[in-house]
Amino acid sequence: MMPQYKAPLRDMRFLMNEVFDFPGHYHTLPGGEEASPDMVEAILGECARFCEEVLAPLNLSGDLEGCHFDQGEVRTPAGFKAAYQAYIDGGWQGLSHPESFGGQGLPMSLGLIKAEMMGTANWSFSMYPGLSLGCMNTLMQHASEEQKALYMPPLVSGIWSGTMCLTEPQCGTDLGQVRTRAEPQPDGSYRLTGTKIFISAGEHDLTENIIHIVLARLPDAPSGTRGISLFLVPKFKVHADGSLGERNLVSAGSIEHKMGIRASATCVLNFDGAEGYLIAQPNAGLEAMFTFMNTARIGTAVQGVAHAELSFQGSLPYAKERRSMRSLSGKKDPDKVADALIWHPDVRRMLLTQKCIAEGGRSMIYLAAQYADRMVAGMLNGDQKTYQHWDDKLGFLTPILKGFLTEMGLEAANLGMQVFGGHGYIQEHGMEQIARDARIATLYEGTTGIQGLDLLGRKVLLLTKGQCVREFTADILKFAAKHARHRRLRSMAWSLTKLSAEWNYLTARIMLSARKNRDMVGAASHDFLMYSGYVTLGYFWALQAAAAAEKLAQGGADSPEFYESKLLAADFYFAKLLPRARGHAESMLASCSGMMRLSADQFAMF
Repeated sequence: MMPQYKAPLRDMRFLMNEVFDFPGHYHTLPGGEEASPDMVEAILGECARFCEEVLAPLNLSGDLEGCHFDQGEVRTPAGFKAAYQAYIDGGWQGLSHPESFGGQGLPMSLGLIKAEMMGTANWSFSMYPGLSLGCMNTLMQHASEEQKALYMPPLVSGIWSGTMCLTEPQCGTDLGQVRTRAEPQPDGSYRLTGTKIFISAGEHDLTENIIHIVLARLPDAPSGTRGISLFLVPKFKVHADGSLGERNLVSAGSIEHKMGIRASATCVLNFDGAEGYLIAQPNAGLEAMFTFMNTARIGTAVQGVAHAELSFQGSLPYAKERRSMRSLSGKKDPDKVADALIWHPDVRRMLLTQKCIAEGGRSMIYLAAQYADRMVAGMLNGDQKTYQHWDDKLGFLTPILKGFLTEMGLEAANLGMQVFGGHGYIQEHGMEQIARDARIATLYEGTTGIQGLDLLGRKVLLLTKGQCVREFTADILKFAAKHARHRRLRSMAWSLTKLSAEWNYLTARIMLSARKNRDMVGAASHDFLMYSGYVTLGYFWALQAAAAAEKLAQGGADSPEFYESKLLAADFYFAKLLPRARGHAESMLASCSGMMRLSADQFAMF
């Protein structure tokens, strides 16, 4: 029994139309009238068909075959090239990019919803066009008009793809150690020399050209992160008329042999005097690259939701069909040799945990998608104040989305294997592939630890002095006050009220402690991230519960079972998963002095 991906359109429509009012949201956006309900419904339906019929069948075969490397060339698994052609024929790459570059000009959020379906159906495949989106967003915001005119149309159409090249053998997150050099040339170009590693989609056979976005140093650059510039380096040089020239001096030295996402080529790229072009201002590359990195981090948060959803879709039918023992409360299937797994409380615990992660995580992504829509609208309108407002709100959520949802997605994937028992550990059922694929999500685009430091150290303490937490919890408190007397929601409202107060208290305590001991920030950051994630996810489950309760109260709900399941899932989350926040709260305030006094040699004495 393999997981057969079915796009969760009912849940998507619930979030879009009943929880977050996407139709009303689109009316507030410039050009948003194109995203009419009929247009959105058509896009959802056609994307679901493409993902279910074209991408999902290649998920297992792509994992088994992997990518092929031969003298610098990479061949993707059987079926990928035809699937990619179908993808660009359908106009999917340019869905949310400007019409002036050949896109459809629809809101950014529709692209994110498309990405969720594609990623759940086949995460390895989705990485090829997914990296291109970050490349395009970076060019849109930081490239010159000439660069945009030359490079954006083929990227938007999908006939070219893009990458981001940050990591080097001696450095990962600490980009201040970047050594790749960029030597200026008389014609205004640069020659880049160095090696980049872990470059997703760095080489493949799906597109006629690949545009690398590369961090490198100019000869007179200051040391550290202040001396990093950003460059555009094409695989094939591009003439002024857009035609392709000779092969550039950038090549794949190897591809990685990985635990998961095996159908996605992860490359070592060697730049041997490759011709490149400066993007943005000299020595301002890291700031410009954050556009790409934040795009990728939100995309990676989608991966947590995708793997939770796919694992749930695999484990649920198995739990309904597989029989083992009798229910503790009496026979449920008396005419069968044993009861189905789904009657056992512990199996239900695992299934409901998966459901809460997948559906709750999806709701978090959808609100972030609306933030992105408003941020992009501000950028396109030249309204810097609006852009900065929504960029700040999205910036606060980004490390929670990336760090928390990928950790929870990995948990959901492991629970899917657990539901299958021993069968989950073997290849033929497909559940172990989901767990292998999910594992990388907590590592790339900044590990969970890095996301925790970004949230607590940078966003909360350094940049806003706790203001971002106060603003977000103010929204939670407004919701809680509105539903404080609601028979079905009041317990959730009260829990969220207490947690909002505690979240602000914890922030203040850590801020005070950090004045005396800077290591306190690093020691508390993981727990702070996970605490923030559990509270945020609780809020989003309460939002869903409120929408479901309102629909049931109105009567005439087209599917009352669906709405009741939302309320029961929210009850489960508040009763069984949200209490985990309590442990993280206690842990983040615990002294780190003993931990830091331990010498390197004392970790193990042989």
